[in-house]
Amino acid sequence: MTTLPVRDAASDAASAAAEARSAVRLTRNITATWWYMAVAIVVFELMLVVVSVETLVRSGVGTAEVAAVAVGGLLWWLATLVPLADYRRRTDAAPLLVWRRHGPALLIGLAYGLAAGLVTDLWVLGALPVIQAAMLLNWPPGVRFRVVLAATALLVALSLIDSAVVLEETGGAGWAQLVFLAATLPAVTVSSLWWWDVLVALDRARASEARLAATQERLRVATDVHDLQGHHLQVIALQLELSERLMPHDPEAGLEQLRAARVSVDAARQGTRDLATRFRSVPLPDELANAVDLLRAAGTDAAATVDPDAASAPASALGPVIRETTTNVLRHGGGRRAHLSLTRADGVWRYEISNDVAATATATAEDGGGAGLDGIARRAAEAGGRLEVRRGDETFTVVVTVPADGAPAPADDAG
Repeated sequence: MTTLPVRDAASDAASAAAEARSAVRLTRNITATWWYMAVAIVVFELMLVVVSVETLVRSGVGTAEVAAVAVGGLLWWLATLVPLADYRRRTDAAPLLVWRRHGPALLIGLAYGLAAGLVTDLWVLGALPVIQAAMLLNWPPGVRFRVVLAATALLVALSLIDSAVVLEETGGAGWAQLVFLAATLPAVTVSSLWWWDVLVALDRARASEARLAATQERLRVATDVHDLQGHHLQVIALQLELSERLMPHDPEAGLEQLRAARVSVDAARQGTRDLATRFRSVPLPDELANAVDLLRAAGTDAAATVDPDAASAPASALGPVIRETTTNVLRHGGGRRAHLSLTRADGVWRYEISNDVAATATATAEDGGGAGLDGIARRAAEAGGRLEVRRGDETFTVVVTVPADGAPAPADDAG
């Protein structure tokens, strides 16, 4: 009794782990977008450090102060790479702050901001590093937007103070550029992260839609198989039961029921094959390409002519025909040449395959080939089409026409 909750907990943990791995896999097909946005943020941060150092050098600040700002800026820049990399695999269930991953960026940002602010006398540069590190935390949806608004408002206010004091005293263009970069960096960062979140949400939605479609398709297949097999098995069971009852008194009637059961088994097998064929249908251009490759692998000089719109042709009707006729060419053809074509004209799809005739073509056509042609004729008739066979001294041609729009295929004048 006590093992059941343990199993449930283990199952829940395994399910949660699987969902987490799935969430990571979902973003792999948009990796290029992630790197584009991440590199933009990284370059923006590095540009800010470079402009800070360049501005200090132009202003005649001492070498020690410039070196301190440069080294501190590089350390801060490197520290922000860790939470930025973690953001790629973030989930809404993750905590806001993980000290092991986010703590160094916050502490280094705080120290660098104090140092840079004291050296440059810029309030905005003193507040920016820790604010930028805070932007990379795992804020809940909607909260990050309000945080960046407050942070941007603070940085703009500090920029105005710096403009009124420092910039008025120096008048250097480099200071204005530095202040602008510092005030806009958090907003640029959050907008990039927001865009990444949107792309991930869309990617997961597409994946969920694909999984739902696959689930619905599996359910449809299971329903069709259940209906098909359930019907035939029920009929077979009744026929066998009736045969069992009739055997002692009327053996002939019992044998008749056994024969009927055998027919039902054949019908069930054929229905299962048809069902499998319907769900395994391959686009007709691929079917023709596969047929050509197969014939060439057998040493036949094969080629195909395919209509540009062949993908819209009825694959359920023509796919088995292509496979069956290719098999016939391999079994009964001369093995030197073959040509396949699928074209559309006058409201019908026309599939034609011609090959050279083997020395034993007549004999094989009567045994194995004839049965194959009968099956092709049956499939064509079920699709509202027709089969035409042309036997020549050197060429054997099979032509199958099926309607393109549901209308009956017109009769050929030559046949």
